[in-house]
Amino acid sequence: MPTGLVALLDDVSLIARTAAASLDDVSAAAARAGSKAAGVVIDDAAVTPSYVTEFTPDRELPVIARIARGSLFNKLVILLPAALLLSAFLPAAITPLLMAGGLFLCFEGAEKLIEKLTGETHGETLADHPVDTVTFENARVAGAVRTDLILSAEIMAIALAEVADQGIVQQAVILALVGLAITVIVYGAVGAIVKMDDVGLHLTRQSSGAARGVGTFLLRAMPVLLVFLSIVGTAAMLWVGGSIILHGLEVLGIGGPAHVEHAARHWVEQATGPLGGLFGWLTHAGLSAVVGIVLGGAVALVVHLVAKRKDRH
Repeated sequence: MPTGLVALLDDVSLIARTAAASLDDVSAAAARAGSKAAGVVIDDAAVTPSYVTEFTPDRELPVIARIARGSLFNKLVILLPAALLLSAFLPAAITPLLMAGGLFLCFEGAEKLIEKLTGETHGETLADHPVDTVTFENARVAGAVRTDLILSAEIMAIALAEVADQGIVQQAVILALVGLAITVIVYGAVGAIVKMDDVGLHLTRQSSGAARGVGTFLLRAMPVLLVFLSIVGTAAMLWVGGSIILHGLEVLGIGGPAHVEHAARHWVEQATGPLGGLFGWLTHAGLSAVVGIVLGGAVALVVHLVAKRKDRH
């Protein structure tokens, strides 16, 4: 009996050590996958504030919370099962689907660029004083969640590529951890950005001169930051969408455009020495954005022509 008990305890100890090692492996893999997706995370954080900056202060955080819930739904309910199923049964479909999402991002970015250049807007803004503010808010949230779906798909695809050698359970756990962590980081940052002016106003009312100085700085910096984020958000849609298209074409065997981009990036990196990493990335982003503008502009042109024809009929 004692021998059996000791053997059982040894088995339990072995299982516990194995589980602990597996958790360490999962944590390490999740960290690697999350770091690989960092570039898309930055794009996500830059794009999202443009959807909430026109709301009154009392609705900003609730709208962000709604978008964050939609983002979690995208990642954990839609994309996680889809990624696992496609990885297991139809891996060849992943690249075309990502390219379709990239093309949508190009279209969204081109639309915003056209609006900035022409001064025309598509859809209501708060400046139009819409009668149904609930419908306006719902439309804004839906638009943000749609854009998040594309960016989240890219994040999950990058993460999946990093853990392709793991078992199906480990893949599911890692993708869930990455999706949860990135959502918290992105929308926590967005919440801090859009409430920066409220924090600044509160600090300007304090007795401390240092606090008032910080508050004044935040109030003055907020409009500049929002304009900057709007520009970065539009650029992010274009360069991420264009990059997805270039990479997808390369995977499908049409490597010419991607090879041109790689060659240009390599040349710039070699020519700029210690700053090669920065200027190489800027070259990649710029060329990807050009691809995004061309493709997104073409899609926008078709969409507008179809809409006008529909209006005439």
